[in-house]
Amino acid sequence: MFLTNILLKKAKAKKIMVVMESIVSGYTFNVIRPRLADKLEFIAYDPYIRMQSVFREKKKLRSIH
Repeated sequence: MFLTNILLKKAKAKKIMVVMESIVSGYTFNVIRPRLADKLEFIAYDPYIRMQSVFREKKKLRSIH
């Protein structure tokens, strides 16, 4: 085993996939955002209520390299 493999750390991903959830109906979908950005919150179409609704970031799913 080479010493350089031990000393070098694995690089972190620049983007992550998160779950967005509607605060009205609970409808969810996935979005990719930069790792260093703030948590997402935006208005989008909710098919359950057939209107615009506020979506908030619920949790992180995985890293995207």
